[in-house]
Amino acid sequence: MTNIELGLWSFPVLLALIFIRIPIGLAMLIVGLGGIYLINGSTLMILSQMKTLPFSTFSSYSLSIVPLFLLMGQFATLGGMSQALFRAAETWLGHRKGGVAMAAVGACAGFGSICGSSLATAATMGQVALPEMKRYGYSGALATATLAAGGTLGILIPPSVILVIYAILTEQNIAKLFVAAMVPGLLAAVGYLITIAIYVRLRPASYQLRERAPYAERFRALVDVWPVLLVFIAVVGGIYQGFFTPTEAAAVGAFGTGLIALVNGGLTRQKLVHSLKATASATAMIFFIVFGAAVYNSFLALSHLPQEAAMFVAEMGVSPWMVLACVLAIYLLFGCVMDSLSMILLTIPIFFPIMMELDFGMSPEEFALWFGVLVLIVVEVGLITPPVGMNLFVINRLSADTPLGHTYRSVSAFVLSDIVRVIILAAFPAITLFAVRLLF
Repeated sequence: MTNIELGLWSFPVLLALIFIRIPIGLAMLIVGLGGIYLINGSTLMILSQMKTLPFSTFSSYSLSIVPLFLLMGQFATLGGMSQALFRAAETWLGHRKGGVAMAAVGACAGFGSICGSSLATAATMGQVALPEMKRYGYSGALATATLAAGGTLGILIPPSVILVIYAILTEQNIAKLFVAAMVPGLLAAVGYLITIAIYVRLRPASYQLRERAPYAERFRALVDVWPVLLVFIAVVGGIYQGFFTPTEAAAVGAFGTGLIALVNGGLTRQKLVHSLKATASATAMIFFIVFGAAVYNSFLALSHLPQEAAMFVAEMGVSPWMVLACVLAIYLLFGCVMDSLSMILLTIPIFFPIMMELDFGMSPEEFALWFGVLVLIVVEVGLITPPVGMNLFVINRLSADTPLGHTYRSVSAFVLSDIVRVIILAAFPAITLFAVRLLF
């Protein structure tokens, strides 16, 4: 068996291991080490990889952003920011048709701007918004689907942990990626609002109108969200203005949210310890997947599969847009069985060299930014597609009385909204790139 064939066979073997519920990081580690052994026929290469790869992988300064953003999300939850965001959005939108569901989406967008994790956004906002939506007669299907979809804004609106990982894998500028994702993230929120507006008109029994809040209450609620705006401006604005590097901005954001939580009385010594443990646990999980992917990608590099695949696609003469459509379709399929981080780590080292060989009429850097945002959106769709949409399970655990099948059916409207957005952003790259061109 040739090295190329070994690389090709590694995919079904890896998927089989994942199917029998072996953790994705461990599965990639096993397949990677086995592949390296079969190529070299010796354990010396394996020992060398195990000696050098952990240091070369985790000595990356940029990876320190991950635990800082995770800690920032923990502190933001303790600081009551999620409740303040939902109250503000509800007072302004709640009286409209589907307004409480729209408020949940708006609050998810605001919380995602200081969290960076989809699961954390979905879980946090679910605890805040689900009781209110049920109190105003929203069906369990609409409520859970809205919050599952709204949670995906946590990885799309900067700062985003997944974007950081993509930037490291493709050696792109993290700040530029954050800028490129900003407009598509806002489009996602708008698309979800439109989806809710259409849904409640087609199914008027799925909601009840909330009374209109007086303007005094609305402006008081806006005042309560100033900590969120302050942290967002400090983190994202500091990056864009060149005051901080992304890593420094993450540290500033973690400190700022921690200070706000302390002032608001949500950060006790016990909760601080819990937050640090939760951050450490999540970071360890992410880093182990990163390490497993590094070993597996080292094996793929030895097999020369990515290089050969890139040359093969370039020589086929197929339209670059057709190749892009196929790659995005593969991500949609993978999203049904894999989580977002695993998809990025597994596929980018293979797909990115292929796509870089194709001509889309833009510079390599602009293409990398545009392609990264498209991939992020499609990966985000995987979080709300059955059977392994992680956000769906998170929200369903918070609403045990709603059958999961009902959530599946209702969330399809939001998936359709995402697909329409992907088509628009793919057809008009300038929507993603104009802010980058303006600021940089």
